[in-house]
Amino acid sequence: MARESRPTAKEPGRFKQLWQVLQMTRRLDKRAIWYLAAAVILPIALGIVLGIALSDGNGFSIALWVISGVLLGLLLFLIVLGRRAERAAYSQIDGQPGAVGAVLRSSLRRGWRGSEMPVAVNPRTQDAVYRAVGRPGVVLIAEGPKSRTSRMLEDEKRKVSRILPNVPVSSLQVGPDADSIKLHDINRRLGKFKKSLSKAEVVAVSNRLTSLSTNKLPIPKGIDPLKVRPQRMR
Repeated sequence: MARESRPTAKEPGRFKQLWQVLQMTRRLDKRAIWYLAAAVILPIALGIVLGIALSDGNGFSIALWVISGVLLGLLLFLIVLGRRAERAAYSQIDGQPGAVGAVLRSSLRRGWRGSEMPVAVNPRTQDAVYRAVGRPGVVLIAEGPKSRTSRMLEDEKRKVSRILPNVPVSSLQVGPDADSIKLHDINRRLGKFKKSLSKAEVVAVSNRLTSLSTNKLPIPKGIDPLKVRPQRMR
């Protein structure tokens, strides 16, 4: 008996995906369209001006300058769209338990090691502390109001310092406080810490801390910000 062929859902092409990302970003970030327009128009305008000024009336040379401006504009458009889309996606999960874990899982920069699962959590409030290990050492990231996470953060600092006394331990605060950072700033702030470990030492430190993390914490896994669907406009 011949098997019935089942229609498989076809994934959208790249242009359709790009269009969907653009629409999502435009809905969540009203200023994004202006940044994107500037990213395209300014390089093209610069190419035209340089072509006229430097080509001495040579049409072929002017055309090359204009084409270069168009290509640069498209490149900048994709870069700006990617960053604004990421920021818009993070705004959808900002303030939810596990949001920091989602960032550590989906967009942590190369050279860093982190986990979507926290190293400490308050089961009642869902405030948590996460850990990232990189060349600057160990960075603890508190998720929640500073008034509720300060003690957890200090406890984790003492634990890490006791286990690895020669490894620098820093901290970041993600939450509603005025001096806290936003989700989309985590990677940028991690990059500002001074490097002090080699790549091999990063691996060793991460493995050492992971082997000692035996507690199973009652918190849901992080949300993937790149898969969050914006609410439809009615």
